[in-house]
Amino acid sequence: MIDREGLAKRYLKKGWENLSERERNVVDRVLERSTISRNTYKQLEDERTFGERVADRIAEFGGSWTFIGLFLATLLAWVILNSYLLARRGDAFDPYPYILLNLFLSMIASLQAPVIMMSQNRHSEKDRIDAAHDYEVNLKAELEIVSLHEKLDDLREAKWADLVHIQQRQIELLEKLLSERK
Repeated sequence: MIDREGLAKRYLKKGWENLSERERNVVDRVLERSTISRNTYKQLEDERTFGERVADRIAEFGGSWTFIGLFLATLLAWVILNSYLLARRGDAFDPYPYILLNLFLSMIASLQAPVIMMSQNRHSEKDRIDAAHDYEVNLKAELEIVSLHEKLDDLREAKWADLVHIQQRQIELLEKLLSERK
């Protein structure tokens, strides 16, 4: 039975004390024959704060075709309302160059940008966790493959030894038959 230190030296060419925490976890899982799979998305979703959930929702909605359609419809309604309907009656609250509209657009952009950046930061954190998980899975798979190669090599060596033994036995029997014939 191989131990942690032996596995680390054999496959990773490092002593146990020189391994990173991630590599140690993988070595332990190889020895236990357990899986590394986990749902990193669910793990991050469960750990989100209220503010992070709100930021994700706003970023999800702000980057959708629904938002673009509603936003364009609102802008068009604003322009039509102020330029045609209210201007004809003489009481438009935001006449053409639409200064109030520009103020609202600036406020939306100034609030939406940091919220989207918060969401992007969370997604980049998720990507880092996914990459670390992928590394662990790939390292474990590599260790398992190396282990399988060694087992196959051992089996092949054993079969070769058996074949050599059988061949020697056959030679002995043939020599015996030849000596009996003479």
